[in-house]
Amino acid sequence: MAASRYRRFLKLCEEWPVDETKRGRDLGAYLRQRVAQAFREGENTQYPRPRDTSFSGLSVEEYKLILSTDTLEEFKEINKGMWKKLQEKFAPRNPEEKQKAW
Repeated sequence: MAASRYRRFLKLCEEWPVDETKRGRDLGAYLRQRVAQAFREGENTQYPRPRDTSFSGLSVEEYKLILSTDTLEEFKEINKGMWKKLQEKFAPRNPEEKQKAW
């Protein structure tokens, strides 16, 4: 896996030109520097992951917590409009109470 990732980064470096007028702030030069640091042994570089994370930096456990039914219900409650919350708070609990109120 590291070998294919290394080759993809090399391809990116080949296609991304270095702009000599932007010394110290050129993205192409920065990419080359980062690839050289990350793949010190070329295709033979081992690529350990310090954590199982995604692009967001969250772990699998954190995603499970965020996407749990309880958490999603809490977000739904937070996002309800004020009118809806008031209706639910003051609405009769059963249909018989509703008829008496009218």
